[in-house]
Amino acid sequence: MDNPAFVQNEVPLKDRKQVSIKELPPQNENFQGNSNGELMYTVDDVPPWYLCLFLGLQHYLEMIGATIACPFFLAPALCMADDDPDKANIISTLVFMSGIITIFQSTIGTRLPIVQGGSFSYLVPSLAIMSLPRWKCPTTDVFDTLSDADKTELWQVRMREIQGAIIFAALFEALFAFTGLIGFLVKYLTPLAIAPAISLIGISLFQSAAEEASKNYAVSISLLLLLVIFSQHLRNIKIPFLCGNAEPNGKKTKFPLFQVFPVLLSVATVWAICAILTVTDVLPANDAARTDSKIKIMTGSSWFRVPYPFQWGWPTVSIGAVLGIFCGVMTSTIESLGDYFACASIAKTTSPPIHALNRGIFIQGFGCVLSGFWGSGNASTSYSNNIGTIAVTRVASRRVIQVSGVIMIILGLVGKAGAVFVSLPDPIIAGMFLFIFPLIMAVGISTLAEISLESARNVFIVSFSIFMGLTISEWAKHNEGVIQTGSEEADNLIQILLSTGMFVAGFIGFVLDNTISGTDEERGLTRRRKAQLEAQLAGDTSFDFPWGMEAIKKIKWLRYLPISPTYEKDLIEFLPFCKKRKVVISDGVNGNTTHL
Repeated sequence: MDNPAFVQNEVPLKDRKQVSIKELPPQNENFQGNSNGELMYTVDDVPPWYLCLFLGLQHYLEMIGATIACPFFLAPALCMADDDPDKANIISTLVFMSGIITIFQSTIGTRLPIVQGGSFSYLVPSLAIMSLPRWKCPTTDVFDTLSDADKTELWQVRMREIQGAIIFAALFEALFAFTGLIGFLVKYLTPLAIAPAISLIGISLFQSAAEEASKNYAVSISLLLLLVIFSQHLRNIKIPFLCGNAEPNGKKTKFPLFQVFPVLLSVATVWAICAILTVTDVLPANDAARTDSKIKIMTGSSWFRVPYPFQWGWPTVSIGAVLGIFCGVMTSTIESLGDYFACASIAKTTSPPIHALNRGIFIQGFGCVLSGFWGSGNASTSYSNNIGTIAVTRVASRRVIQVSGVIMIILGLVGKAGAVFVSLPDPIIAGMFLFIFPLIMAVGISTLAEISLESARNVFIVSFSIFMGLTISEWAKHNEGVIQTGSEEADNLIQILLSTGMFVAGFIGFVLDNTISGTDEERGLTRRRKAQLEAQLAGDTSFDFPWGMEAIKKIKWLRYLPISPTYEKDLIEFLPFCKKRKVVISDGVNGNTTHL
């Protein structure tokens, strides 16, 4: 019974996909990523090349709004001038690295249609670090007297501090996944810890979104309204598809244009209108919605530029900064684990096994280390808003995400492309924020579908964690000098931790969930384990490598490697669970059963 292969040896499962698990407590079956019907394309489907191209471009546009937000908010803290052309180079570097990590993640990581991009989880502690007295920016009068070389060094020395912190903090993330600690941690990370952390990412940035939108509310709200109308009200409207095949009645196949391309259509429409209003001088000279307000960035950037390691200088390291960014690492890890389960549900594939979770976080950590070397000013995390896009468009193809990764790499090499999005008027970016941030929050809330919301215990943990995450972080931001431990490093660390609302909310949810008594059914563990066990026993290959599996299966020691698709502990983890609940495993063909 201790051999994880006993199931296959004792029960000849001739039809592996019909394995079923019975006698489990009834679960909430309403947790569906897409309740509007079947997917247009599943994870393994390959849409036509032209659809892959346009869908990949839309995922790029969806992620670029959140990705450029990271350097957009970080640049002032780095003491960069508003029209500094290096802003475009930082964005190009971040997009370039996001493309590489996205391809790694969707091909050999979790193999789910996951987009990787700049992380707000790293942005928040980075801003907290830059708010420390030693990194405060000089006054405007002093800044204006500096030479161009001094201005460059002013922001680059801060960038190098963040680079070093990201590299060392992300190394821990990769190490935790490689050694299997992530898989072990999953047993204690329920939606009650994940939901508050992810939700606070979206909620905590509402002030920044409101401030940017206030530069021209008419443009921001117009974009937001188009996004809502296209993605929600017109999602079921189909138009004749010129490139499509003819139906039996002779008519052209109709395509749900507004459902599949809401972001692309909305941004293009509002951007074009702003350009017209700029050319005709309807918009005042100092209006932030003018498309020529950042023309210096466009003219000052190069057409082609290859990002390279240490382009801003050799990274520096301080313990306080590393520990501060490590908070972002843990929050990003928690967020990504929740995203993996949410994406699997929306893509209507099986629940990710432990080896896929370990490997996904390992690839993410490895990618974050690379981002630190390249100096993107940020790291990488799975994008909740792109998972939301999959739910809206009903296209969960892995190939689309891989094409999107290629688009990121190509446009990351074109300096002017980065400059275009930097020069995107702030009110348009703000309108995207107003649409994206609620989607991030919604992904966090959606994970609560796995738990029992009729439980007073669960309701208390969720509400208390979110509220205290907001309260404590706001208190810490407005009382910077209150913490006095006698050690400057300790003061900085505590200040950064308490200022990071998502960390506070996730930590409180984690502690309360694992200290207040509750059943596995209450906490949402039963449903997750059931789905994972069914996938394992059914011989699901969705999370295997796309090549070389025959050779991997022959190497016995890989069964003990936590990131290997043949990791045996996946089944061992669930044996006590099966025995405790008297699980019945049936082959569904000959009626053979095994009672554990």
